[in-house]
Amino acid sequence: MNPRIVVANLIVSIKSFYRARSTLFFMIAFPIILILVFGALFMKQDNMSFDLCVQDLDHTDSSAQLVKTLDIDGRFNVIKIDPAINATQYTKDNKLNLVLMIPKGYEGSFMQRMALHNPDASVTLTYLYDPSSIFVSMKMQILNSVFAGINQKMSGKPPFIRSAETSILAKKYRFIDFFVPGIIAMSVMTLSLFGTVNLNTELRQKGVIRKLSTTPITRTDWILSNILYQFILAVISTMAMLLVSYAVFRINLHIDAWLPLFIVLDVFAFVGIGMILTRFAKDAESAAAAANAISFPMMFLSGSFFPLEMMPGFMQTVARILPLYYVNEGLRASMVFNDHMAALRYSAIIGVFAAVVFILGIIATNWEEGQ
Repeated sequence: MNPRIVVANLIVSIKSFYRARSTLFFMIAFPIILILVFGALFMKQDNMSFDLCVQDLDHTDSSAQLVKTLDIDGRFNVIKIDPAINATQYTKDNKLNLVLMIPKGYEGSFMQRMALHNPDASVTLTYLYDPSSIFVSMKMQILNSVFAGINQKMSGKPPFIRSAETSILAKKYRFIDFFVPGIIAMSVMTLSLFGTVNLNTELRQKGVIRKLSTTPITRTDWILSNILYQFILAVISTMAMLLVSYAVFRINLHIDAWLPLFIVLDVFAFVGIGMILTRFAKDAESAAAAANAISFPMMFLSGSFFPLEMMPGFMQTVARILPLYYVNEGLRASMVFNDHMAALRYSAIIGVFAAVVFILGIIATNWEEGQ
């Protein structure tokens, strides 16, 4: 064994590793990102408390005492809703997953049970819920345990407090129905971003982009052809995901003109980001690392996998800045809720973003560069 050769080869390997920016990203930055994201999520779960909106239609001392009991329980942060508003519409407009409705006549039933010792006196509280949330069942289970404790203290059979569940959706949906649109949005983002970064950096390093300036093809023609290529890939990927989801999980989704529109906006937005990245990245490895730094946090923070409620407040604020969040919400609004106004609102937001970054990407694309 020659120690000098071993050391020399080790130095070469270390230098090669240092120059491979994507390797550095996956070794150092990416694990740190995962620790920060999932650590924040799981730390919150250790002492998790939920926001609980309550609409008190009885508006009496007895119903107020019930609300206070929920508040001091520690597992809920009670938010009171005006009794005059439509709770169903309020739940949809504010993207709530559960509203507890205390009916009018609660105090009368309570007094019959406690003062008049009428064992048949009872009250039914309504859980107005959104089945898209993976936490809504947990919330309802916690509420049921709290009400079971109240019933036990009252030592009454049958129980005084009962519950009834009412979905805010006209149709019955499963969580997979809400999961698939998010995966579609994420997949299109990944294809468009990495496809653009990989293609542009490879062509620039090979000197192909500079040579294109001497051919009849214009920069606009070349960019539009790449956009069309990314769109075709996105459509194929989306069709494959939908076919598998329908065949295996029997999903129940609305497929209309909103789907291709959001795919187009998704493609334009992340192709534009990809073009900007390749303008400033020095090599393919740096561009790939930059794309990873953008895409991976966006996957986890935009609501594709985890509902925003699971995240701390500051992370929810960050999530609502990310473009993928609006693609996710737009696809769910159109494919799940069939809410055209919400879909229009989200498409306008992501459309403006896509237009801005795509124009910047075109400006950043310089045919005179290249080796």
